Amino acid sequence: MNKISNIVKLKMEKITKIFPGVKALDNVDFELEGGTVHAIVGENGAGKSTLIKILAGAYKMDSGDIFINDKKVNINNTSIAKNMGISVIYQEFSLIPELNISENIFLGKEKNIFYNILLDKKTMLKKTKEILEQLNILVDPRKKIKELTVGEQQLVEIAKAVTSNARIIIMDEPTSALSDEEEKKLFEIINRLKKDDIAIIYISHRMKEIFKIGDYVTIMRDGRKIRTSKISEINEDIIVKSMVGRELGNIYKRDRKKKIIGDMVLKVENLTKKGVFNNISFSVKKGEILGISGLMGSGRSEVVRCIFGLDNYDSGRIVFKGQEVKYRHPFEAIKDKIGFVPEDRKRQGIIPLLDIMENISLPSLYWISNSIGFIDFVRALKISKEFSEKLDIRMSSLNQKVGYLSGGNQQKVILSKWLAREPELLILDEPTRGIDVGAKSEIHKIINSLVENNISIIMISSELPEILGVSDRIIVFHEGKLVDEFNYTEASEQNIIKSATGN
Repeated sequence: MNKISNIVKLKMEKITKIFPGVKALDNVDFELEGGTVHAIVGENGAGKSTLIKILAGAYKMDSGDIFINDKKVNINNTSIAKNMGISVIYQEFSLIPELNISENIFLGKEKNIFYNILLDKKTMLKKTKEILEQLNILVDPRKKIKELTVGEQQLVEIAKAVTSNARIIIMDEPTSALSDEEEKKLFEIINRLKKDDIAIIYISHRMKEIFKIGDYVTIMRDGRKIRTSKISEINEDIIVKSMVGRELGNIYKRDRKKKIIGDMVLKVENLTKKGVFNNISFSVKKGEILGISGLMGSGRSEVVRCIFGLDNYDSGRIVFKGQEVKYRHPFEAIKDKIGFVPEDRKRQGIIPLLDIMENISLPSLYWISNSIGFIDFVRALKISKEFSEKLDIRMSSLNQKVGYLSGGNQQKVILSKWLAREPELLILDEPTRGIDVGAKSEIHKIINSLVENNISIIMISSELPEILGVSDRIIVFHEGKLVDEFNYTEASEQNIIKSATGN
């Protein structure tokens, strides 16, 4: 198998891929050159992931051609792609938590001694240290993956690709779970890779970072390539309009002047969980959106998990609708009309192998079942149909498996299942992470309609424009403490960042 030469030129011509009932890619052309970052953007379901999976050998195309350095190639499986120097860093990392960095980097290509009987750990450790130093990744190669931050794991994935002599590295939403500092570090490493003539395909929903790091951008919609442009010759408005086929305006726009905030619904007093967060106090009023900002690991998600009964806390009080509560299980919170959209959509928000009807009706099963536990499927169907239509879930039918929906539609399914319970308080943890701007705009319209109907919302978001644009009040966490509170008229990106970083 011929490997890619140092300076690579990739050309994909008229790539077509058809899944049952869906044309995922329709005659897509794509070009990539060494030493450049080429961003691919588009709504969920636009065909981005299908295109890179064909390049990585995970899918076989139905028609089209791939050329590397003007030579036609057949990439029929992932092993062929790896041997040709094509490496993919997916959102879900392929690292083994119990192994250390060195063992992960050399997994499948171990160095051996004594007639290949024993692992040459010393050599692997030395080479790992060299590659980490080359990339300016300051972490001990003997550290286990489970001891690393998400950002450090991302960098290990890049080091793993570099040690595989990758000349094309595909990054799928690489900053979705990174702090600002970790993102900055990632961009520094990407720039180092560019200097070594490595070609990078960069998939992201975050417009700002595309303009920070990209050289070219290809825009996709409904399985087709809409256009390819130099980053210097395009702007965000053109990209968004090309992605969704229409003007979106300000997706965070909200008219607060007409809004009347009601009585207090939730009061948290001196909530403490040792080693995680300490003396947290805040309140939420009827029809109010309380935004929670802070760096990852600041304790923000852990606090709302305790409110919902997912985790225990050591001391403090939670008062909901005038009554002190201490939920031992989420079911007790659900009975009290509290809903929770978790941060990790795929692992905690949906059951991918169940269909849309089953997912939407899940929190309501207790109320739509008889005394001996038989589910009333007529009611389940009615609930699912009502909310899938209200939230405009794009699907083939209610029997479609949720795992086959786009990220934005999966998020609508999660919202639907809680709205079916008619909540009085809805907790949203990163409600728009990993979804495109079109779906994000639709989610925000749903959120605005909820508060107009006097539902109270707690919203955690790492995106400052989102927090600033949506919230009535914002509280900021830093290292397990609530350090600041701002009214929406006082808040700015600068003062939130200062508070979140402890300044």
